[in-house]
Amino acid sequence: MATRVTAIINQKGGAGKTTLSMNLAAGLARRAETVVIDLDPQGSSLQWASQGSAPFPATVKQISGRWDARTLHQNYRNYRYMVLDCPPSLDSHATLQALRACDLALIPVLPSPVDLWASLRLPQEIEAARRDNPNLRAYLVLNQQEPKNALSAAMHEALAEFGIPVLTAVVRRRAAYRSAALEGVSVYQMGRRGAPAVDEIESIIDEVIAS
Repeated sequence: MATRVTAIINQKGGAGKTTLSMNLAAGLARRAETVVIDLDPQGSSLQWASQGSAPFPATVKQISGRWDARTLHQNYRNYRYMVLDCPPSLDSHATLQALRACDLALIPVLPSPVDLWASLRLPQEIEAARRDNPNLRAYLVLNQQEPKNALSAAMHEALAEFGIPVLTAVVRRRAAYRSAALEGVSVYQMGRRGAPAVDEIESIIDEVIAS
């Protein structure tokens, strides 16, 4: 069975790429063998997985240098799911290749028009990647949404301008996500503390990955 590859991308730092990558991978690892490929030179995913008191549920690897979609699939073909944690740059070799290697691109964005507008190059890059990867699907994921706050009219306008569909599932601002990173675990390993966050990650997986 072919590996299903999900790339987590955004040219803006601080959007929550690593948090989404690691917790998605933990959820997918409950279904089948899963690997996170840390493509960021800062190595945040690798550091996250290495500092926990318990083993992280997904394998985490870091690659650098020049590579392409074919070699990536060959090297990790024994995994059912692969999650690519991309660097905060659209100009990097890693991000461009990730868009050509993945089945699905998820773009975490903060619920602010300013943050969304900072990523306006992404639709063009995704369209360019589809010339080599015509089946590529891409979605925005609203991240750190306040539970009681509705999206502003300006945010709805910005989302419409972006032209990429938005997932129904959202990631809310929760202490559990920050605690998971500090403890080197996933929200799935946090018991009752992590349960609401687990529900959010499961909703994303059910909506676009494991369906």
